[in-house]
Amino acid sequence: MDLKELLRKGRGQLLEFMPQPDAEALAETLVAFANADGGTILVGLSTTGMLLEEVEPEHLEAVLLRAQGMCRPPVKTEWQALETPSGTAVVAISVPRSPELHSLFDGRVLLRSGEKNRPLSGEEIRHLASAKGAGEYELEAVPGATLDDFDQGIITEYAAKRRLRGPRGEQLSEQELLLDSGAINAEGKPTVAGLLLFGRNPQRMIPHSDAVLVRFAGTTPTNRDGLPGYTRREEIRGALCQIIDKLWNILWEEMRHETFIHGLEREERPEYPPAAVREAIVNAVAHRDYRITGRRIEVRMFDDRLEIISPGGLPGHITLDNIVEEHFSRNPRIVRGLFYWGFIEELGLGIDRMIDEMLQAGHPRPQFEATPFSFKVILRNVRERPASQWEKVLNERQIKALEYLQEHDRITNREYHDLCPHVTPETLRLDLADMVEKGILLRIGDKKGAYYILK
Repeated sequence: MDLKELLRKGRGQLLEFMPQPDAEALAETLVAFANADGGTILVGLSTTGMLLEEVEPEHLEAVLLRAQGMCRPPVKTEWQALETPSGTAVVAISVPRSPELHSLFDGRVLLRSGEKNRPLSGEEIRHLASAKGAGEYELEAVPGATLDDFDQGIITEYAAKRRLRGPRGEQLSEQELLLDSGAINAEGKPTVAGLLLFGRNPQRMIPHSDAVLVRFAGTTPTNRDGLPGYTRREEIRGALCQIIDKLWNILWEEMRHETFIHGLEREERPEYPPAAVREAIVNAVAHRDYRITGRRIEVRMFDDRLEIISPGGLPGHITLDNIVEEHFSRNPRIVRGLFYWGFIEELGLGIDRMIDEMLQAGHPRPQFEATPFSFKVILRNVRERPASQWEKVLNERQIKALEYLQEHDRITNREYHDLCPHVTPETLRLDLADMVEKGILLRIGDKKGAYYILK
C-alpha cells in the first residue's frame, strides 16, 4: 500500500482520514465502507491529510475490537502500519466490500457517499439488502471452465499494467494475481469475472457477454420503407478489454471530424468528446448485469445521437436522482480490473467525467434512462453553444462566469458568488485569479471595488 498515492487522492469514496482511534466513529466508517465498495481508513492523519501523533498499534487494536463489536454483523478488516518520510507510523485499516448488509448497534445503516458516511432511508435499505442478497455473480465459478480457458497474453499484459498502477513494490505470482483479482476462487476454478477479464473466448461459456454496434443512416432505426436502415453492423466478442478497444475504434472511425484553423494552428474536432464516449463504453461494460441472457450491450449510432445500452437496471440503491453523487458497483472485481487496465481513471467518477466532458465541449448533458432491465446513456452531437479555446482549461464554474460576461460588461466577486452560491469565497477568488493569469480576464480596481472584464 503506497501512502504517498493515498495522500495524493485525498478523502473520498474509498479513503477516510481519522486523527485518533475512536470506536464509534470507526464503527460508522467500517459499516459505510463495507456496505459500499470497501475502502481504507488512515488513522493518525487529520481530515486534511496532515500528520498527527503516532498511533500505538496496541491501542488501535483495542479500539478496533470495540468498533467491530458495534457493527451488526461485525465487519472484517485488515490493518498495517505505514511509515511516513519522517519515520512516524500511520495505521491503514483495509475494509473489503461485504456481501452482507451491515448496520450499527443502534440500527442505523450507513453507506459511503463521497467523503461522507450517509444514513440510508428505509426504501434505500431495502434496495441495498436486495442487491446484497442476490450475491456476487462475478465470483461464481463457471461450470466446465479450466485455467486453459484463460488467455496467457492478456494475463501478462494485465500484470504489467497492474504493476504500474497498483501498490508500489507489488510482487505477485500468477496464481496470487488471479486469486486477488477474483479471477479464480479458493479451489482454483475460473470465475465469471476471470473469464470476462482474461478469457480466450468468454462468450462460449457466458453467452451474450459480447456487444453489438449498429450505425444507422438517419435519426431512426428504420428507413422510409420501414426496413432496418443501418449502414454498418458489427458484433464484438472477446475479453472485456478487447470489447472496449474494438467498440472505441469503430466509433472513432464512424465519427465525423471537423477541422478548424485557429491562428496558425490546425485543430480537429470530433463529433463527440472522446473521453465522454470512452466513459460511456467502459460504464456499460463494467456495470452491466451479466446474469441477464438474451441481451448484450448495444451501441447505436444515429446522425444526431449516440446510444449506449447495457442490460440490467441500476445497481443497489442507485437511482437516476442520485447517480452523480452516489456510487455502488454491481461487479467490483471487474471494475477494479478495468481500473488496473487503465480504462478507469478514478473509481466512482465515470458519470461525473462524462457530464463534464460533454458540457466542456458545448454539448447538452448526457441523458440517462433506466428500466428494471436496462440502463441507457444518450450523447447528443448538437452543440448548444460554440466551444471556445479556453473551455478545455476552465472548470464549470469559470465557464458560468464567461457566459455571464457575454451578457454583461463585467463581473464582481459578489456576482460570481451569486452564480455559484455553494462554493467558498476563497475558491471563487482563486478561479478569477486563474482566469486573469490565463489572459482571459482583466482585473480592474482594487479591494472591494474590484471587478473583472474580458481581456
